[in-house]
Amino acid sequence: MNLSLNLNRGLTAVFLTACTALHAQHVTWPQAITKAERNHVERIGFEPVQSRGIETPPPFDSLRTAAEWEEVEALTISWTSFPCIQKQIVAASKQECTVIIFADDVGEVENYLTSSTCGGVMDLENVEIVSAEYNSIWIRDYGANTVYGSWNDDRVLVDWMYNRPRPDDDAIPDVLGDHMGLDVYTTTAEPNDLMNTGGNWMSDGFGTAFASELVLEENDGGSSWWTDFPDHSETEIDQIIEDFHGIGTYIKMPVLPYDGIHHIDMHMKLLDESTLLVAEYPMGIADGPQINANMDYVLANYTTKWGTPFDIIRIPSPPEQSGGYPNQNGWYLTYTNSVFVNNTILLPTYYTAYDTTAIRIYEEALPGYEVVGIDCDNNGSAIISLSGAIHCITHTVGVDDPLMISHLALPDTEDDQNDYAVEAYLSHRSGIQTATLHWATDPTGEWTSVSMINADYLGNWIASIPAHPLGTTLYYYIEGQANSGKVGNRPMPAPDGWWSFEVIDPTVGIGEFDASPMAAAYPNPASAITSIPMELRSGTSGSLVVYNALGAQVDLLHQGYFPAGSSHYFLHANRMAAGPYLIVFKTDEGQQWSQHLMVK
Repeated sequence: MNLSLNLNRGLTAVFLTACTALHAQHVTWPQAITKAERNHVERIGFEPVQSRGIETPPPFDSLRTAAEWEEVEALTISWTSFPCIQKQIVAASKQECTVIIFADDVGEVENYLTSSTCGGVMDLENVEIVSAEYNSIWIRDYGANTVYGSWNDDRVLVDWMYNRPRPDDDAIPDVLGDHMGLDVYTTTAEPNDLMNTGGNWMSDGFGTAFASELVLEENDGGSSWWTDFPDHSETEIDQIIEDFHGIGTYIKMPVLPYDGIHHIDMHMKLLDESTLLVAEYPMGIADGPQINANMDYVLANYTTKWGTPFDIIRIPSPPEQSGGYPNQNGWYLTYTNSVFVNNTILLPTYYTAYDTTAIRIYEEALPGYEVVGIDCDNNGSAIISLSGAIHCITHTVGVDDPLMISHLALPDTEDDQNDYAVEAYLSHRSGIQTATLHWATDPTGEWTSVSMINADYLGNWIASIPAHPLGTTLYYYIEGQANSGKVGNRPMPAPDGWWSFEVIDPTVGIGEFDASPMAAAYPNPASAITSIPMELRSGTSGSLVVYNALGAQVDLLHQGYFPAGSSHYFLHANRMAAGPYLIVFKTDEGQQWSQHLMVK
């Protein structure tokens, strides 16, 4: 594995200016190892951390690695290089949890946060600044992960060998463990030595994790200029991950050709136990084909914890404003590099033409969450030029006593005669005292509450929503109370957040819609990325085509199968001449709908 990796245009210039101009005492190393960093390391020498933490697996029987959407006690950052971005992260996160800042100059950080710079004066409530040494800003990659030894109790931190020659970074999990009083278990000693990185790791909270095949490459017994890799087969890697994380299904996908760091958080994100948010490129562009192939592989070979297929939500990845897509030497702009902080989502933003679509997709996928955009492409603070954004520079620590609520959202139904059963899994270390289903036909109105029944000794609870007439949309959420008195909701922001489903008319087929299955394209007039929402009551095959005013086809947005339910398709108006266009959805059976779009 060559850890020098591919570099984006302008990286050296960013490196040089960031070292001197951004209130930092640390070199602003990109996520990938540059020639400049290699020269630096070879000049000063590199002494890897030989031993740290507890180097044997956590001695518990029911290990469980937390998912990112679970309740967090703390968000962590290492203060360097991009203070304005980091101040915005602190400002939004301190409303939700404790923010722990690692700093080599505590006074400097305090002064910056409490100054009028970048968003105004901030108080330091819920902010803890810890003196520490570190090498870079990329705490997601070198930070530790929250693992519960006894399913939802006995919280510990688990950390791996870091895949960069940055020894101070590699020791930050021990600093965090000391600060919070948590044991840190590490995969740093044979036979459990494992190299891994947090940007290439996502867990569903129930024993499944995702990664790229980078984890195989960096544990294959090879070497780089600065280290020898651990030597393990894939089976041995899976066993180490299971022994330290409780992961029984470790999904590994081929690396992408244009993502030089091969971290999955640059193109996908788990939104819940059954939903993957996945980056989308125009047809044939950059990593789009490989991402699509990887998703096909996942859907063909793996299922959710309930045995159902994963739902895929696509979100457009924008080109660099002046440099194009990654295959055109542009920066790797992405909207999947976001982070959950309890009821808030911190989202990297770049420029309005694409940001508005990304924010809308998040808000539709996760109702009730506060989506906070943070500019990662601003002059002087273009952190995305270094191959990372918000997820890459943050990490979290889960709460000591999670109240788990897990539920597979109900799909649309044609049944207007029978009640709708709602099943959920609830768990807390003290046990569950009560579970309540809340439902409504208007999420801004009154909610009806129904006590759920404990269906078995496994933690499954059940209740029902009464049958409703065709055309009704039902909204609902689940509340749990532990024996300790702790109360929690799922979705977490409920009642502002909820799941919903529609009672649809089974006699209305695709060819009998009074209205088009296409919702209004937005934005319209269009100048850049434009979304065409689709809502199909049953799956069908067909095509989605764009025609100009002369009737000539100018773009084929999708051809093949269109799934039931909600989906989005995208066109790039910036590649089209100004003027009127017609978007046509046509099924293979001959049904056809259209809408007008104006490109300015």
